[in-house]
Amino acid sequence: QVQLVESGGGLVQAGGSLRLSCAASGLATSSSAMAWFRQAPGKDREFVAGISRSGRTPGYDDSVHGRCTISRDDANNMVFLQLDRLIPDDTAVYYCAGAKRQYFLPATEAEYWGQGTQVTVSS
Repeated sequence: QVQLVESGGGLVQAGGSLRLSCAASGLATSSSAMAWFRQAPGKDREFVAGISRSGRTPGYDDSVHGRCTISRDDANNMVFLQLDRLIPDDTAVYYCAGAKRQYFLPATEAEYWGQGTQVTVSS
């Protein structure tokens, strides 16, 4: 049974930082492409960041480029999302996702999802 569990969300003032964590069980992150998506109130779920199975090819949405870093620790089956210089538009539920492939961007290609962690950025 594959489970992805996010943590690290919370309330932070604009300009602050958060580090989100995704703990995988029943799935080896070393054999999976991993990604983060987010969904704000009244909006569709959107891609934030992804990293290839090899760990050598990260990608970011333009909305977070330069303020976001995705990384992975395959030895511990963990994926992280570092969010810096947060702005109120970053407020959303952030979801960890995985797929047993080299890389993916669209949510439709995700095979596994976490339950999400709330990030709220106040002005």
